[in-house]
Amino acid sequence: MEYIIIIALAIWYFNGAIPTKVREQITNEPAYMPQAAENKLQREFDSIPPPAGKKISVAVYQFTDKTGQRRQQPNVASFSTAVTQGAEVFLIKALQDVGQGEWFDVVERTNIDALTKERLIIRQMREAYEGKNAKPLMPMQFAGIIMEGGIIGYDSGTESGGAAWRWLGIGPSTSYSKDTVTISLRAISVNTGKVLAAVTVTKIVYSTADSVAVLKFMNNNTQAFEAETGLTINEPGTLAVKATVEAAVVELIKEGERKGVWDFRKPMVQIPPNTVPVSPVVLPVIQNEKADTTPAVLAVPTTPEDAEKIGLEFSPAGDFTPRK
Repeated sequence: MEYIIIIALAIWYFNGAIPTKVREQITNEPAYMPQAAENKLQREFDSIPPPAGKKISVAVYQFTDKTGQRRQQPNVASFSTAVTQGAEVFLIKALQDVGQGEWFDVVERTNIDALTKERLIIRQMREAYEGKNAKPLMPMQFAGIIMEGGIIGYDSGTESGGAAWRWLGIGPSTSYSKDTVTISLRAISVNTGKVLAAVTVTKIVYSTADSVAVLKFMNNNTQAFEAETGLTINEPGTLAVKATVEAAVVELIKEGERKGVWDFRKPMVQIPPNTVPVSPVVLPVIQNEKADTTPAVLAVPTTPEDAEKIGLEFSPAGDFTPRK
């Protein structure tokens, strides 16, 4: 009897069924600290090629929940929504980080009223203290593309199942269920109003439950011992929306490249030194021509013998002509 209770308590403890504060007091484990949300697509975010030109200025006005889905709770009318209502912060962060931050310049438009009011206050204060010579504010940067879309679907319980077995009253059981979240994203040209690219991305949200049960009868089946422990893990819906938004940004860039909206920067090919064989240079040989030693003025022969020496002959007319 005692060893069964000890085994049941050990299973209960190691499966995380003891409250967190009790476990901290027993094992001195530190409390859970806040952590930055992990990017599930960090490798693909960094490996996507940068654009061929400059950064693209984009604006995000809204990225809302268009499903109207309420969180399902058994026998309870819940007013909580199934997905987050602030998904635009995930979209802005994804646009800033994709491609190591070389793709988009995001301008503030989700709370444009607060931005324009603050600029108005600054301008009024400068005019009040500096008069007409007050230094004006820099003009706001405009966007060439507007990113629109939203969460268009959240389907609960699209698939569920489980398995269990017991031997001599002891055995585990497991079960799971799947939800599906769908996100749409499109890029709109401010100049023409044309939809340049549009994508739809879905993601499965998993929920799992594992448990172990013990049922024993003792003393001629007059006494019963029963224990059960379990652990349920639900994937956070907010992080699932974040991962889906990040995947939608990557797919939108690829879709725009396929449609010719923008191009990827072509990598520069660098030839390492001393890899190309260099043929020996053969210099032309210049031969010096033999200098002409013929005198510019020939000697005038005075006798027929002298004329024959230089190839002339004496004519009857009394002059010298070339020998034929």
